Amino acid sequence: MSQHLSEQEIIRREKLAAIQALGIDPYPAPAYPVNITATAIREGYKGEENKADYAEVCLAGRLMGVRDMGKACFAVLQDHTGKMQVYVRRDDICSGDDKTLYDQVWKTLDIGDIIGVQGYVFTTKTGETSVHVKSLTLLSKSLKPLPVVKEKEGETFDAVTDPEFRYRQRYADLIINPQVKETFLKRSKLINSIKQFLNERGAIEVDTPVLQSIPGGASARPFMTHHNALDIPMYMRIANELYLKRLIVGGFEWVYEFSRNFRNEGMDRTHNPEFTVLEFYTAYKDYLWMMDTTEQLLEKAAMDVNGTTEVEVDGKAISFKAPFRRVTMYDAIKEHTGIDISEMDEEGLRGVCKQLGIAADNKWGKGKLIDNIFGEKCEHHYIQPTFITDYPIEMSPLTKKHRSKAGLVERFELMVNGKEIANAYSELNDPIDQRARFEDQVKLMERGDDEAMFIDHDFLRALEYGMPPTAGIGFGIDRLCMLLTNQPSIQDVLLFPMMKPE
Repeated sequence: MSQHLSEQEIIRREKLAAIQALGIDPYPAPAYPVNITATAIREGYKGEENKADYAEVCLAGRLMGVRDMGKACFAVLQDHTGKMQVYVRRDDICSGDDKTLYDQVWKTLDIGDIIGVQGYVFTTKTGETSVHVKSLTLLSKSLKPLPVVKEKEGETFDAVTDPEFRYRQRYADLIINPQVKETFLKRSKLINSIKQFLNERGAIEVDTPVLQSIPGGASARPFMTHHNALDIPMYMRIANELYLKRLIVGGFEWVYEFSRNFRNEGMDRTHNPEFTVLEFYTAYKDYLWMMDTTEQLLEKAAMDVNGTTEVEVDGKAISFKAPFRRVTMYDAIKEHTGIDISEMDEEGLRGVCKQLGIAADNKWGKGKLIDNIFGEKCEHHYIQPTFITDYPIEMSPLTKKHRSKAGLVERFELMVNGKEIANAYSELNDPIDQRARFEDQVKLMERGDDEAMFIDHDFLRALEYGMPPTAGIGFGIDRLCMLLTNQPSIQDVLLFPMMKPE
């Protein structure tokens, strides 16, 4: 594809050639001896009190603004921690009568160029901490102009907010909207907080296959590919559940994985085809223990990310302070529709769907119908963290039957701000029951349900060796990050969300 250059891009390439003609490498190889950051200067410099400590500073970053005053200028340098004003005077950076560095290099630099400066810190007459530059180096010439963002007296004008640009060119978004970086720093804090919680309690982090011959562990449409050497179809994983449970069979007592999963489904503000899930499985525990543990984990994560258990989301105050409310699935449906579906068969449920104006595809079985009723009529009501418990068996082919309620399983989903954040079970460890549940899924697949589960014969073989009573859970890390950073879309917490090709 030929490259169509704008006028500004052509001018920048001409400047590049002129700089090279002077014998200056605009992309030098040697490392640059950075010894301080913009934030460290702002927070540490106290004027005359510790001026000597800042007599020889060296920092590097992107040129974000210039005020030219002829033989001198003020400029704004932005590194990974923030912005710093620098003062550049021609006589300071040029030796003798040779003014080339200033007149033909410095004065031709563009917004977006990456430079290194060495000098000392001082305070301007207006009280702004700045670096008086004694030497400068061009580290990388920018050939593409950044969108212009105007700032005045601490306020930003003409900020770039177009999602199409921001998500597609995240690298530019991070430069011109540096506050965006805070979201991803908090995401990193969230993951580290969870790992610390699990590690301190004896959990072991593991890795399981992304390419799988059977896409198991969830009800979802997979991405397909082909393994040329083996000449077999392969699938990108939709979940890592069945592999982690194999490890419980093998003798690990608590395992976890931050799993990159792939589901060939639609995209909206809470769904991306590629997403991150935390799953962990613990032997000799059940879903009641898992509810308590989930409360503790999320309370700690909220504190570590934001310093408080209360967060603001869409203008609503949400508290992650334990304990969370607990409501059964049937009670939730009865509460929000006035209908008791606990004794209904598939046809009765279809009638309820028709009564409520809800889709009831002929391909769907009882579990999918109940799931649709809950999703359409109940889910959005649960703003504060709420455990929805005791699901119908048809909705949960990998879950242990309820110890005291016929037709139900020991499962919960955690709802926050109207969306599922986590899904957990007392895991089914009866291999005969599990085989029968898989066979029921095959019948749904034959009816046309493209989200029904495959039979994983190797997993059944593993269960036949014996799996201890086990509790397992999966957390949607992207959705949890949305909550803890008050972001409206999953695309805002993914550095590189899925986009249509340009």
